[in-house]
Amino acid sequence: MSREDKPTIANAIHLRRLTVDEALLRLDKYLDDAFMAGLYKVNVIHGKGTGTLRQAIRASLSNHPLVKSYRLGECGEGGAGVTIVELVLR
Repeated sequence: MSREDKPTIANAIHLRRLTVDEALLRLDKYLDDAFMAGLYKVNVIHGKGTGTLRQAIRASLSNHPLVKSYRLGECGEGGAGVTIVELVLR
């Protein structure tokens, strides 16, 4: 597959205002798509809120086979409302 054949995908997914179940389903598909598109770092935007969604997302990321590492966003990246995910290399 040449570089032109790879699907175009954003480097961030917005999961705010979704239920945990909805968010985790979308996150799993997004990570697969991002990996197939050749992205190595993506942003997961979950918002700050009560922290329930952030905790569920981090738990999912900790066991996901395509995730090399993850961390909360820093100042200028969205802070606690964003998780920065580094994907494994092919």
